[in-house]
Amino acid sequence: MSAFSEFFLMKPDDVKRYAAEVLHRFDPDEETTCTEIGDGNINYVFRVRSLRDGRSVIVKQADKRLRSSGRPLDIYRSRIEAQALQLESRLAPDYIPEVYHYDETMAALSMEDISAYRNLRKELLAGRIYGHLAENISTFLAQSLLPTTDLVLDRREKKRRVQFFTNPELCDITEDLVLTEPYWNYKGRNIVTPGNEDFVRTFLYENDALHREVGRLRNGFMNNAQALLHGDLHTGSIFANEQGVKVIDPEFAFYGPMGYDIGNVIGNLFFSWANRCFTAPQDTAAARALEDTIRGVCDLTAEKLTARYDELVTFPLYRAEGFCRAYLDGVMADSYGYAGTEIIRRVVGDSKVMEVTSVTDPDIRIPMERALIKMGIFLIRERESGLNGSAVTRAFRGILA
Repeated sequence: MSAFSEFFLMKPDDVKRYAAEVLHRFDPDEETTCTEIGDGNINYVFRVRSLRDGRSVIVKQADKRLRSSGRPLDIYRSRIEAQALQLESRLAPDYIPEVYHYDETMAALSMEDISAYRNLRKELLAGRIYGHLAENISTFLAQSLLPTTDLVLDRREKKRRVQFFTNPELCDITEDLVLTEPYWNYKGRNIVTPGNEDFVRTFLYENDALHREVGRLRNGFMNNAQALLHGDLHTGSIFANEQGVKVIDPEFAFYGPMGYDIGNVIGNLFFSWANRCFTAPQDTAAARALEDTIRGVCDLTAEKLTARYDELVTFPLYRAEGFCRAYLDGVMADSYGYAGTEIIRRVVGDSKVMEVTSVTDPDIRIPMERALIKMGIFLIRERESGLNGSAVTRAFRGILA
């Protein structure tokens, strides 16, 4: 019987044997190294590399418990991630690492090593800007989202996928951390920067008009099974180099509103822009490049979704005059709203981003956080007013002034 016929959490030496005995990526006697490269809370990620010729493979194993608290987790999410990657790779092959193998027993996903690419969040924080970002990110969004809707898919196939990608545990995390707790801190988990308590209470906790709009967005997230989403598409899930981008980690994948993925990307790009403006105001070229990237992602995504719609949607009722425009206007309105909820939750919630936490001077951090919260509120409340890339970047420049 194989050592890998029953689930256990692998250590580096186990992963080396697994890569040879189960994956057959290396000869049994081939010398390899194994390094843990993940820093997440619910998975273990390893890189196995041959000392003979440098060949490598990534092995990602799901844990049955949350590392931080020991809370039990359903490892079915690993199967969801594997299936999501395989579907996305068919729809947007240039943007997804190749999946070699999925092992349901070990809850282990083995895939292409994309170490030639770098974590986009860290790259932007370091001031490195890639001119192709808006083009590539918008293409990935248009290619991976619209074809998974029942505008395009057979109705039965769509319903089958909705059932398969039901992801209650990880959706529960989003419904709480993103769409509830920043406005109603009922679990006491929010982390508010000292000096911003009154600001957060006034603008977030006691803002009934904002609560109404967040409630609508929360309801849409929970009930609008529109498209297969990545579910956690922030700049830490996007890797980049001069040639392009790769998208990883769709373990939060489920069927929800398209705008949630689009909005997550847009919202996280605002952290990079805000950090640059507040910590290096003299670096106007980088700030301008980030502003251009945000504007481009907004506008190019809308344009490419329209083009994909014209190319793929054939059902006569969906070709009726005005239907496409109304449908996609709704998608983009959702996108701006969810961008706002992503910005706010990363500022006041307990899952923050390094663009914010790396700023330790309160004289810089407090006004930066307030600017981000104001931008998040603007995006939520004004999302249905016909926003575009120029409107949202102009709004943030006004907040910064």
